[in-house]
Amino acid sequence: MTENDPAQPPETALITGAAHRIGRAMALDLADAGWRVAVHYNGSRTAAEALAAEITAKGGRAAAVQADLADEDATGNLIPAAIAALGPVTLLVNNASLFELDMPDTVTRESWDAHMEINLRAPFVLTQAFAGHLPDGAVGNVVNIVDQRVMNLRGDFTSYTLSKYGLWGLTQMLARALSPQVRVNAIGPGPTLPSPRQTDDQFAAQWRTTPLGRPVDPRDICRALRFILDAPAFTGQIIALDSGQHMGAAWDNAPAPE
Repeated sequence: MTENDPAQPPETALITGAAHRIGRAMALDLADAGWRVAVHYNGSRTAAEALAAEITAKGGRAAAVQADLADEDATGNLIPAAIAALGPVTLLVNNASLFELDMPDTVTRESWDAHMEINLRAPFVLTQAFAGHLPDGAVGNVVNIVDQRVMNLRGDFTSYTLSKYGLWGLTQMLARALSPQVRVNAIGPGPTLPSPRQTDDQFAAQWRTTPLGRPVDPRDICRALRFILDAPAFTGQIIALDSGQHMGAAWDNAPAPE
């Protein structure tokens, strides 16, 4: 299931923000591939425990693990909690994120710090702990879920975009710093699922402006994750799964609802 010997015992993945949306899809897909899955959540305990139970009912192994990623101590304890529940973690997927609208003229200290803490600082702290707990001789993988925006900079969602741009930079830095024991890569999704602020019509208007004129299927992101795990020469790179949105789209001057 990775570049490691497939005859080895199952490996454990920790996915942050795994109770819903893309995180949930990745958790189910990895479980189907034989991974043990630590399902991280902050406030979505019921959904996380239900997902872990669903994986277990199918013959897999999963556990729900809680942490507020805005709390550095809680974040630092997340890898040990996953190890205690399921064994050594050899895959970390930094998927959880804060996505709130601000503009260059409306950014506040609070909005800036909140995005940077959850979207950039927490993945760094988790990756530090991940590398520090990686068993001797094991090959580790870190996959950061960024955003196609890091290749298609716009003026809206300022704090969010800068935090994801920083995470993409961190991906490249740590790919070099942690090699050869750990590979670090990124996936940059485009319009995959409606945000809580979008109506179905607004979401459709968004994906129709992409070059391919279609939304992203969460299964595409799962396939990209599997590809990364199965490609031992792949590190420090990003896969944009965005129907071409990173190449530009027919946006008007007002921020599209996202």
